Amino acid sequence: MTEMTSLQRVQAVLAGQMPDRLPVIPQGFLFSAKTAGYDIGEINRSPAKMAESHLLCLEKYGYDGCVVDVDDATLAEACGARVVFREHDVASVDEHHPVLTDLRDIDSLQLPDPLKDGRICDWLETTQRLVEAVGDRVFVMGRADQGPFSLLCLLRGTQELMMDLLTEDEEVVCHALEWTTQAHIRFAQAQLQAGAHATSMGDAYASSDLISPDMYRTFAHPYEKKVVEALAPTRKPYSVHICGDTSAIVGDMGALGAQILELDWKVDMGAARQAVPDSTVLMGNINPSDPMCIGTPDQVRSCVQDVIHKTRGRGLILSSGCALGANTKPENMAALVESARLYGTREQLEELQK
Repeated sequence: MTEMTSLQRVQAVLAGQMPDRLPVIPQGFLFSAKTAGYDIGEINRSPAKMAESHLLCLEKYGYDGCVVDVDDATLAEACGARVVFREHDVASVDEHHPVLTDLRDIDSLQLPDPLKDGRICDWLETTQRLVEAVGDRVFVMGRADQGPFSLLCLLRGTQELMMDLLTEDEEVVCHALEWTTQAHIRFAQAQLQAGAHATSMGDAYASSDLISPDMYRTFAHPYEKKVVEALAPTRKPYSVHICGDTSAIVGDMGALGAQILELDWKVDMGAARQAVPDSTVLMGNINPSDPMCIGTPDQVRSCVQDVIHKTRGRGLILSSGCALGANTKPENMAALVESARLYGTREQLEELQK
């Protein structure tokens, strides 16, 4: 068949169709910065450098999409949180001085304006620059930073919110989550208006590594679903990324209605493929540490083969399980992209899916 562009390849998978080969979209903002010769602290307030790093890395390795991301602190900062900026590492929220000392104060905060508050506008400009440069042929996912539960953790302080879940009235927690849901929706809508082909949340604090599945179903899932429903009229894909081992909740995640689920390396992709609807695209889930950072290209290729075999390549976008470190081996990034061409061709996928 005729070779597809990267954008066509991703769109085929999202439409439930057979691509010419599996697409590859690494979570690579730290690696991209390093490839362009920058520390992340040099670019996290520079849309020009953010976009430049993605474009250079994209040209060098030839993968199929960029995820616009730079740290986990941007949306919280726009909501009033204090942020610590570091030259050689990602910016982070100062949780020792949370903006919320009581969840009941949530309504005293101002919902962020994506066009002027904090660094949200920097993410949006990065998205615009990428779409203008390559958006006619490359898939651009403009992440909208933290999902509702994770955003509330950052505003309240993670340790304090964990205690609130045990001691505070449930309706107080839920009211605060309604607020953070609206904050995230504003950012996500702005990413789509900036031209992104898709948008997404990272809701790492909702992972089963931190809260129980029952707590996820009470305090995270309903608000993630509200986001998906709010963005449904845009008719553009929405993705949910939760770090860590989400095996116990992956079925719940599949019920969100999100078109893409980004799964971390601890999740068995075969089991996940069986647990979620066929229409849900799985994105992942090569371990960003071993093999991507400390392993070899042969190990990367073996891991990719395993993911393709377990899912039979159905509804699959190859990616790292979480953000790749700046110290990811370049030869391993090349091997990740190469593996799609070696093991994920249309003919190979058709044979697997017979």
